[in-house]
Amino acid sequence: MRPTDPIPLEPIPLEAIRAARERIAGLALRTPLIRLDAPESPAEIWLKLETLQPIGSFKLRGAGNAIAAATPETLAGGVVTASAGNMAQGVAWAARERGVACTVAMPESAPATKRAAVERLGGKIVSLPYDAWWRAIETGRCPGVDGAFVHPVADAAVIAGNGTIGLEILDDLPDADTVLVPYGGGGLSCGIASAIRALRPEARVVACEVDTAAPLAASLEAGEPREIERIPSFVDGIGGKSLLPAMWPLARALLAGSLVVPLAEVAAAICLLAERARVVAEGAGAVAVAAALSGRAGGGKIVCVISGGNIDAALLARILAGETPEAPR
Repeated sequence: MRPTDPIPLEPIPLEAIRAARERIAGLALRTPLIRLDAPESPAEIWLKLETLQPIGSFKLRGAGNAIAAATPETLAGGVVTASAGNMAQGVAWAARERGVACTVAMPESAPATKRAAVERLGGKIVSLPYDAWWRAIETGRCPGVDGAFVHPVADAAVIAGNGTIGLEILDDLPDADTVLVPYGGGGLSCGIASAIRALRPEARVVACEVDTAAPLAASLEAGEPREIERIPSFVDGIGGKSLLPAMWPLARALLAGSLVVPLAEVAAAICLLAERARVVAEGAGAVAVAAALSGRAGGGKIVCVISGGNIDAALLARILAGETPEAPR
């Protein structure tokens, strides 16, 4: 059973996003927007620091809204989600606040930092091979696990919660030209784009992917959803092997394309964020900055959504030492 309504195949209404903002006040932080010192860039780059959320990721917004909107009867048997780590933490945190049990299906390759965080928050982990885990996301079910399934992406309440980031961006930078958002399943980018389109339709919201797994770019080029060969890498928070069918119409309608960046540029962006802004970003969190610095996003005022900072310390040390890891050890 799902705790919220199925996702509509249209932008999330502005009133739903504003309601989500009220609903998650006190649970998720209103994060700052800061200017990045990057004179080498053709654009004025701003950073939306979702790394400062209590779980180190934006996922608390969507998870918190979905669980806060659910009835006590729906939550009586606990909640379940499928996540590589950040949504797992968001659901576990929000479930703990409501006093309900939480079970998380995680891929066996999930980083130790994220697994430990879920357990620290009281979540029970079910480890699955990657393909079985991806099927749980595609179907919205985790066989053999009881509880209301909170979909990490394709849920209207989750997307509305994510859309609150768009409200905050325009509160702080009303004349933003472009918003760059890492693309995992599309819930973050489509939520933000729903808010931006309603309030500043002339601004672009552009997805960002890594070249080892960029299903949105391949699908946009083909004009229909495409499955791609996924190469595991240190960028573990984004990059599936295909698009979720429910998200394709929204992504195609709301997003102004996808910028694909190589791993080396993502690693360089992680280093730059640490050195100049004292921001620790995971791979997915740095991909928008990599795209902005490349110049491929154009000029003007660009907001980069730094979606999360949950990176293993050992992996971060390797990147800061100048290495571009292909996959976590």
